[in-house]
Amino acid sequence: MASISLRFHLQPAAAFSAQPFNASTKPHRHCPPQKIHAAAGRRCLLRVKSSNGHPQIGASFSDGVLDGMSSGAGAVLPEQEENTVSITVVGASGDLAKKKIFPALFALFYEDWLPKHFTVVGYARSKMSDQELRNMISMTLTCRIDQRENCSDKTEQFLKRCFYQSGQYNSEEGFCELDRKLTEKEAGKQPNRLFYLSIPPNIFVDVVRSASRTASSPGGWTRFIVEKPFGRDYESSGELTRSLKMYLEEEQIFRIDHYLGKELVENLSVLRFSNLVFQPLWSRDYIRNVQLIFSEDFGTEGRGGYFDNYGIIRDIMQNHLLQILALFAMETPVSLAAEDIRNEKVKVLRSMRKLKLEDVVVGQYKGHTRGGKSFPAYVDDPTVPNGSVTPTFAAAALFIDNARWDGVPFLMKAGKALHTRRAEIRVQFRRVPGNLYSRGNNVGGGTHLDMATNELVLRVQPDEAIYLKINNKVPGLGMRLDSSNLNLFYSERYHREIPDAYERLLLDAIEGERRLFIRSDELDAAWAIFTPVLRELEENRVAPELYPYGSRGPVGAHYLASKYNVRWGDISTDGSF
Repeated sequence: MASISLRFHLQPAAAFSAQPFNASTKPHRHCPPQKIHAAAGRRCLLRVKSSNGHPQIGASFSDGVLDGMSSGAGAVLPEQEENTVSITVVGASGDLAKKKIFPALFALFYEDWLPKHFTVVGYARSKMSDQELRNMISMTLTCRIDQRENCSDKTEQFLKRCFYQSGQYNSEEGFCELDRKLTEKEAGKQPNRLFYLSIPPNIFVDVVRSASRTASSPGGWTRFIVEKPFGRDYESSGELTRSLKMYLEEEQIFRIDHYLGKELVENLSVLRFSNLVFQPLWSRDYIRNVQLIFSEDFGTEGRGGYFDNYGIIRDIMQNHLLQILALFAMETPVSLAAEDIRNEKVKVLRSMRKLKLEDVVVGQYKGHTRGGKSFPAYVDDPTVPNGSVTPTFAAAALFIDNARWDGVPFLMKAGKALHTRRAEIRVQFRRVPGNLYSRGNNVGGGTHLDMATNELVLRVQPDEAIYLKINNKVPGLGMRLDSSNLNLFYSERYHREIPDAYERLLLDAIEGERRLFIRSDELDAAWAIFTPVLRELEENRVAPELYPYGSRGPVGAHYLASKYNVRWGDISTDGSF
């Protein structure tokens, strides 16, 4: 049974600040009264802790009602208030906020997904007025979905709800001022507060400590969205989690991985669990290997200083690709409830072998000239330390030691400055036993049919698509076979814009849906897989294999695949897909 915690504070009503009910946390502070617009009279707040970490009841009683309660009289519940949501973007002047978060919030507003009453507040150290913030973010707002309403009118309506508060990230005084501003905007409504931490991870704890103590909701829920990276290894990630939980409940922490909000990743579970044709095939009996491929056709482009602290394994493989792998390989959850899905993902991660150096290939792009244009090497970036061995490319073979996936290699490949931009999941099925057509019949002009196995491909980006490679007869009097694709191109089938991943995840956080966010034990299990090999790479300063900017990556990745009798599916002989 959930525990119930009753807390009474005699102080001005507007000064109340919701805290997580955790006996291990220190008492939280309140903003100085002179900085709050105090309501007339003194009130007492009764809070009951609910299962999701925020007050289930936030009731205000006059002194007379309290007298009645002490004499055994029944409590009088307050009138129902309208809800409002205050969304604070911490780090509002940064690139992520300007390019992703504010545009995503506007898209939700444009499509009428945001609550009727909401306020957006930018918080950062820069000195800025409300109008200057509006001018800054208006440069990135577009009515990209449709034009059924006047774009300029919608933009103006949204910007009127945007405000700015400057302050230091480790300053309770700054967040007291934020609390005062939020309280003004929330007047007369039931307040809920969402904080998006669009800031470097080394100041997460400072912000959470200050904001939770002085700017939590006085009666509704308070939630924090935390951006990756969540530490650098198992130990630092655990320390970050413990530090955050000094001030927050686990249910208040929304660890975001924007790849989980992408349309094709969302569709992965639908494809598997709602189509009978795939259910018996989804195991070691029919699947030969699974490939998770991520490539970018540009380098670090001035972000080398940041990237050099993490590298491609931490930046892409340990989070984006591993999260997709867990969704792909998990057992059928009891329900679509967040905890049921996350429980199954954790089981998969805990069943995986720790990654070994012998199953990893690392690379780093070097300078290259193509078509008269010169492309710089990674170490040419002035923000990258001299002699850096940080990998910009990695390929790895992972294994899940359970009954469904025993012996099936899950190959990951991720890199920068490659020949194309791509993110996809490729499922290669086993060859047909005793195939009648495996000898003497060519496919695609020379490749034997038994090399062209069935393959299911989910292209996450760009040009979202699902296609299945099958073998079929070429029309004609002879018996010549070919490999063809059964295609579902989203742009052709669905004539509407696909929402950005940040839109989906922001909406989920507002609605309290945790299905696409990462739980702390899930994070621990993910880091346990990669930490040993990361430590070995760095302690031994393993030199990455150099590959030209704009190429397909290091040759070593092909040797790794061939070690497990696998050919990378994105290496196409005809140039398609």
